[in-house]
Amino acid sequence: MSRKPATRTRPAKTAAKPVSGVTVRHYCQGIGDCHLLTFKKADGKPFRMLIDCGIHVSVAGGPALVADIVSDLKKETGGKIDVLVVTHEHWDHVSGFLTAKDLFKDFVVGDVWMAWTENPADAEAAELDKFKGQAIAALQGVGQKLDAMQGLSSYMAGVRDRLQSVLGFQFGAAGERVRSARDAAARLSQKPSPTYFEPGGPPVTIDALPNLRVYVLGPPRDKAALRLEEKASEMFPLASGGPFARALASGLKVNEATDADYVDELSPFERNVGTPLSAALTGDKGSDPAIDIAAFVRKHYSGPVSAAASIEDRDQSWRRIDADWMGIAADLALQLDRGVNNTSLVLAFEFTDSGRVLLFPGDAQIGNWLSWKDLKWPVGQGTVTSADLLARTVYLKVAHHGSQNATPQKQGFDLLTSADLSAFIPTNKLDALKVHWGEMPYEGILTALDAKTKGRVIRADDPWLADKNGKPAFAAPSGSIQAVRSLPRDATGGPGGLWVEVDLV
Repeated sequence: MSRKPATRTRPAKTAAKPVSGVTVRHYCQGIGDCHLLTFKKADGKPFRMLIDCGIHVSVAGGPALVADIVSDLKKETGGKIDVLVVTHEHWDHVSGFLTAKDLFKDFVVGDVWMAWTENPADAEAAELDKFKGQAIAALQGVGQKLDAMQGLSSYMAGVRDRLQSVLGFQFGAAGERVRSARDAAARLSQKPSPTYFEPGGPPVTIDALPNLRVYVLGPPRDKAALRLEEKASEMFPLASGGPFARALASGLKVNEATDADYVDELSPFERNVGTPLSAALTGDKGSDPAIDIAAFVRKHYSGPVSAAASIEDRDQSWRRIDADWMGIAADLALQLDRGVNNTSLVLAFEFTDSGRVLLFPGDAQIGNWLSWKDLKWPVGQGTVTSADLLARTVYLKVAHHGSQNATPQKQGFDLLTSADLSAFIPTNKLDALKVHWGEMPYEGILTALDAKTKGRVIRADDPWLADKNGKPAFAAPSGSIQAVRSLPRDATGGPGGLWVEVDLV
C-alpha cells in the first residue's frame, strides 16, 4: 500500500496564492461538540465551517450555555456559515439547532454535510433508523419502569443510571427526540437537502479553497464495522440487540397490559388469581383477610422488615428478581450508544501545499476507526491512503470526549506520527462522572496524547480557560499551533471558558 502523498498542482502564475492554515474555535461546553473552522480564501476573505452544536441533557444550564455559544457564533461570523457539518445523531452534537433555533433562524448556511446514515432515501440508512427507533422505545420503557421501582439491587440501579445516560443522547430535557434537532440543522441549508457522504468517493474540493482537500473516512457501510449484525433477514440490528429490543418490548407489554381479557400464555396462573407483585410491594394486603400478602412479601422476598425481627428474617431483599429481566437493557443501551457513535461522519482536511492534515472524527468508536485502514484515493500521480493521512495529521479533535474505546492504539495512535501533532478534547471530567460515564477522558489516552504531542493538548475543562489571562502549559508557537486565544464565560455562564481558539498551520 503506497503512502506517497498526493501530487500537488502548482497554481497558474496569474492566480492568487492559496492561503494555508486555519483558525479553529472550540467551544467549551464540556459534554458536547461545537467547532468553528475559519479558512482563508484566495482573496483573503473568511470561509466558515461549523462542526456540530450541542450539549448533553445532563449538563445544568445547558440550553442557556448553548444560547451563549450561538450568540458568539453570530458575532464572530456575522451569521454566515458556508458549510455546516452534522457528524451524527446524538443530542450533545445537535441540540443547539433546536434549543437555540430562534438564534439560528437568522443564519445563512450555504450547505449542510451529513453522513449517508442520515439520508432518508438510503435503504440501508432506513433499516438502521428503524432499529434505532425500536431500541430507543424499548429502552425508554425500561427506564420509566425502573425509575418507578423501589429497592432496586445495586446492579439494577446501575442499569437504570446507564439508561438515563444513554437516553440523554436521544432526548432533550423537555422530551424532544434528537431527530427533531438533527432535522432543524438540515433545514438551515440554502440547498434543498443536505449533502450526504460516505467513504470511498473522491476527495471533496471547495472552489473557494483551492488549497484544501477533504477526505471522508467514515462512517463505513460494513455492518460488522458498525457492530450492527444479527441475521441476514435484518439489515442493521445491533449485534444481538434486535432480539434484546423485541424481548424488552414484549416484556413491557405483558407487564403493562390493561386489557382485562389479555391472556399471557406463558403465565402459570390466570390473571385473577393472587395479588400482583407490584401491588404487594406497595403494601397491598390482598383479598384474603387471613393473610397479609404485603407483609409476607416483605418478610420473605423484598425486605427490609422491622428491626425487631430476627436476623434471618430482617432483610430478604437479596432474593428480588422481579427487575432482573430488564438487565439486558444494559447490553442494548451499550450497543445502541456505540452503534450511533460509529455512524459519525469522519473528515480529514489536507492542505495540498504543505500536506498537513487536520482530523475531525466526531464520536467515532473502534468499529469506525478500523474500517479506514484499507481506504485509498488516487490523487494526481500518487495515491493517498488513510495511514498516510494519519501520519501527516498535525491536529486531532479527539473522538468521543476521550473515552477508552474511541481511539484505537494500533490503527489510531500508533499511526499519528507527526512531530507537530496537537490535540483538543471536548470533555468535562466532573460532568462525565455525574452521568456515570466513569473515566472520561481515559487516563491511558491522556498519557498517550501527552507523549505524542509533547504536551500540546487542550481540554474543554482546563482551569486556565476560566482566567482571562490564562495560558496553556505549552508555549505557542509550538508544533502545529501558532497562537492560542480564549474567552472565559461571563458571570451568568458559570465557571470555565466559553471558547478556546487556535491558529494552525
